[in-house]
Amino acid sequence: MKAYGENVWLIPDGYISGVSHNIPSHDAVCVLNTSDKDAKINLTLYFEDRDKMDCFIVKCKAGKTHHIRMDRITGENGKKVPVNTPYAILVESNIEVVVQYSRLDTTQSEMALMTTIAYAVK
Repeated sequence: MKAYGENVWLIPDGYISGVSHNIPSHDAVCVLNTSDKDAKINLTLYFEDRDKMDCFIVKCKAGKTHHIRMDRITGENGKKVPVNTPYAILVESNIEVVVQYSRLDTTQSEMALMTTIAYAVK
């Protein structure tokens, strides 16, 4: 199968609210792997007021999608993505993939869902 996409993607606006109405707010990095090889995905988080977190590694199996819930991911060092803290994400893959970013904001009773394709670095 042919691999589509790029190896490096940027998502400049991440944020997980600590407030919810029965459904937790969350961000998701959605990966599509069209190749016949598994993709190793490294996520590095950047912040305004603290050091980067480069401890998140996930796999997207060949010919599959993987929706990486940022509120559920745990880094190799046991750390989690902080809530109520703006961050940006560098997504790096060993093979070409397509990356989309989504956010569910449940801070209001009228929930909001936002999604966009990530910025592909060529």
